[in-house]
Amino acid sequence: MYSDLKQLNIDAVADLHNVLRSQILRILFALSAKKVAYTDKGRAEKRALTRAQDKIFSPIKTMVERHVDTFKKLGFSIDLSSRSFGTKFPQKANLAEDILKITGEKTTQKWIGIAPFAQYDSKVYPKDLMQKVIEELASETTNKIFLFGGGNKEIEILNSFSNAKENIINVAGKLKLQQELDLISNLDVMLSMDSGNGHMAAMLGIKVITLWGATHPFAGFAPFNQPLENCLVSDREKFPLLPTSVYGNKKVEGYQDAMRSIPPEKVVFSIQSQLAASEN
Repeated sequence: MYSDLKQLNIDAVADLHNVLRSQILRILFALSAKKVAYTDKGRAEKRALTRAQDKIFSPIKTMVERHVDTFKKLGFSIDLSSRSFGTKFPQKANLAEDILKITGEKTTQKWIGIAPFAQYDSKVYPKDLMQKVIEELASETTNKIFLFGGGNKEIEILNSFSNAKENIINVAGKLKLQQELDLISNLDVMLSMDSGNGHMAAMLGIKVITLWGATHPFAGFAPFNQPLENCLVSDREKFPLLPTSVYGNKKVEGYQDAMRSIPPEKVVFSIQSQLAASEN
């Protein structure tokens, strides 16, 4: 890999992963007199946040801020201070005809995206509660809901959520990635777990509501440019060991139902509040 990259006449190397393989590459480039920098992932701080004993429950620097620090070491100036009002996001995509055949034209309805899955079960909102959220949102005919996922198992679950209602559309398995991104750019709000869909929507300038189980936004992985109140977390009074891990891959006895402490009414209210705010 190093020999292939060397042929690109790279001027500098930003190691954003800082794992063994990338560390070897950056050392080789450094030995070739190239300027290198790497991201401090704050591993010690994350361990302190997620450990069971002597937990330090406070927000740590976000990964976006850490990556900015890396690029600053290489001489690139990136100012995040104005992100709440000055960040330029991509324009909403013009939806192609093959997408519109699935979505229909956007008129006066509010378009709500829901991505109810994540890599680990500890980060997935219970199906029965998600069903309540979807049904409540769908009861308003002024809303149109798009369900995102992939794979046969997820498609089956999403089909049960849609329940043949006209204003709930399961797009899983029907769109390619770029088409999904085009659709997401036209949403009014996205509801996501602590997962990739929330991050993609945020980078397209869409308001994102995220639901958190075993993980927590304090670990630095909240979607970009989203206020903390958009992150609905499980009840730490009932589950004081939260967050139990950074990525949700650690099972803790008695914590499998932590996300049930997030009432579906609260989720619906947060989405409705975002929709109302977009009208002002």
